[in-house]
Amino acid sequence: MSLLDVDELTVAFAGRGGPDTRAVAGVSFAVDQGEVVGLVGESGCGKSVTSLALMGLLPKRGVTVGGRAVFDGTDLLSLRPSALRDLRGSQLAMIFQDPLSSLNPVVPIGIQVTEILTRHRGLRGAAARKEAAALLDRVGIPDPTRRLKEYPHQLSGGMRQRALIAMAVACAPRLLIADEPTTALDVTIQAQILELLKELVDQQGTALLMITHDLGVVAGLCDRVNVLYAGKVVEAAARRPLFADPAHPYAHGLLGSIPRLDAPRGDPLNPIRGSINDRIDWADGCAFAPRCDFYTLDCLQGTPELAGRAGPAGADDEADTGHRVRCVNPVTTTSEATEAAV
Repeated sequence: MSLLDVDELTVAFAGRGGPDTRAVAGVSFAVDQGEVVGLVGESGCGKSVTSLALMGLLPKRGVTVGGRAVFDGTDLLSLRPSALRDLRGSQLAMIFQDPLSSLNPVVPIGIQVTEILTRHRGLRGAAARKEAAALLDRVGIPDPTRRLKEYPHQLSGGMRQRALIAMAVACAPRLLIADEPTTALDVTIQAQILELLKELVDQQGTALLMITHDLGVVAGLCDRVNVLYAGKVVEAAARRPLFADPAHPYAHGLLGSIPRLDAPRGDPLNPIRGSINDRIDWADGCAFAPRCDFYTLDCLQGTPELAGRAGPAGADDEADTGHRVRCVNPVTTTSEATEAAV
C-alpha cells in the first residue's frame, strides 16, 4: 500500500437555487514514500480543491466530500477535526499558492514559525526561536534571526515562499502538498524553490504531491504525473512516457501548446481551442469532447474508463506499463497526432 491512496475523491459545492457544482468528479491516485507525484492541468480542473479536501480545509457548509483518502492506513476524510489537526503540520503539510495571503500580515514571521514548533514539537521560548532561525536558514533566507522579527510585507515574494516552506517542513512531515509553489516568482527564484523541494524529498524521504499547471516544473521534478481535466484524471503515467508519447488529446494539447525556443521565427503558437467552460458532463461522455481535435461519436457514449495503455511497439502487449488514459480514441503516436491535428 502507498503512503497516500486517494480513491474516487469527489467534491461538490451547493448551488444557489440550482444544481450542485462538481469541482472534483472522482479522482484517484497514489503517492509513495520519497516519491514526487504531479497533479497537472489548467486553472479550474480541480487541482487545488483536491489538495484542500485532503487537508480538511474546505468549508463545512455547502460542500459535500466523498470517496476515500487513506494516509498510512487512516482515512483522512473520516477523521474528527481534532485528530486531523494533530496530523496537519506534523505528518501532513501544505505549501499554499499565495504566500502573502497565506501568512498572517499582522504577526511577525518568527511567531508564525514558532507556533508550529510549540504545537507539534513542544518547543518554547529561546529553544523555539533558535529552531525557527535554523529553519529559515535551511531554506536559504539570509540573516534569519533578524527576519524572525519582520512582518510578511517586509519580505520579498521569494522569501515569503521560503518562509512557508520552512513552516511546512518544521516537523519533517511524511507527506508535503505543494500547491503552485512557484506562481508569480521570477525564473531564478523558481529554480531555487524547486531545488529546495527536491533536496527535502531526497534528504527526508518526504512524499511530495506537486500541484501545478507548469509542465516545465513537472519535467524537472516529478516521478509520476496525473493529468486532470474537469475533475477527473484523464491520463496517468511516469514522467518520461508522458512527455515522450502523450495518449490523451488534452495531455497532447498541453504539451503541444508550449512555446519552443527552436521554432522558426513567425511560427504560430498551438493553443488548445476553447476554454475549460466548453465541456459536457462526464455522465454524457468525455468532458473534453467539445474542445478535442480527435472527437468522434464514440466520445459521447458515457464516461470513458481510465484504462491501461499498451507498451511501445515490440513490447509484450500484456505488460502493464503503468500508463493509463481515459479516452476511447487515444493519440497513438506523437507524430501521428501532430499530423492529424494539422
